[in-house]
Amino acid sequence: MAFPLPHIRPPPPLLHHHSPPPLLPLSRRSLLLLSSTSSLSLPPPPPPIDTTITDRVFMDFSLCPTFFRSDRDSLCPESDSSSPLGRLVIGLYGHMVPITVSNFKTMCVSSAYKNTLVHKIFPGQFFLAGRQGRRETKGEVHPPLDFLPRNPETVNSRAFILPHSRGGVISLCLSENDDEDEIKLDPDYRNVEFLITTGPGPCPQLDNKNIVFGTVLEGMDVVAAIASIPTYKPSERIQQYNDLAEFLGDKRAETARAIWNRPLKTVYISDCGELKVTKPSLSPSLP
Repeated sequence: MAFPLPHIRPPPPLLHHHSPPPLLPLSRRSLLLLSSTSSLSLPPPPPPIDTTITDRVFMDFSLCPTFFRSDRDSLCPESDSSSPLGRLVIGLYGHMVPITVSNFKTMCVSSAYKNTLVHKIFPGQFFLAGRQGRRETKGEVHPPLDFLPRNPETVNSRAFILPHSRGGVISLCLSENDDEDEIKLDPDYRNVEFLITTGPGPCPQLDNKNIVFGTVLEGMDVVAAIASIPTYKPSERIQQYNDLAEFLGDKRAETARAIWNRPLKTVYISDCGELKVTKPSLSPSLP
């Protein structure tokens, strides 16, 4: 009698383990090629921020007790004697923004800022000066200013790095500039309006929009005195009407806003110039 053979499972297939290929030694030339390729793929590090004070200028400020009117023959009538507020000594960052610093220094040395107004004051923030206007308008910088070179730093992102971190920071006014539109459209237009922060805190709303180019070294008491001068503030209802007029496209809204934050007393730059630095560069002073 024949018995059936038992079912025998075939053995599992043998797995072949392939050993990794041997590492080939790299030549010195290959290593140099790899390092140069990796270095080319990385952007170069930005140059360090250099706030060395290379130049110093001064500005003397004076106060007339009455509100400025453009129809007057002088900034301060003889019947209203002006009084000095004091002097600012300003250190300039000539390595950081050389063209902005050079133009500002030229404006001071040429007395182009002399007898021009501090035309707006924002309490606890900053004040504006150096506004350009028509030649017949007193208290404003008069174009043309074609003796100044054009300033390509106004379109260079690196020029906007420094923050308005405290009182006494001075910057070229771009976002807050209120020069007349007719003057801005002139092909020889040069922006020379500037602002000085008054403290006590920072002004982050100005950062990345205006070019910080210096700091007040002496005279923060003068800055505080200017900041304390009362200004014209419209009532809340007038502001609401103005907002509505602007929404409706009424150009008179912008004209009306031009007098907001104007000082109720006449504050002006009575003298300005350069102070020679005894050393070629002073110790850095971050804003």
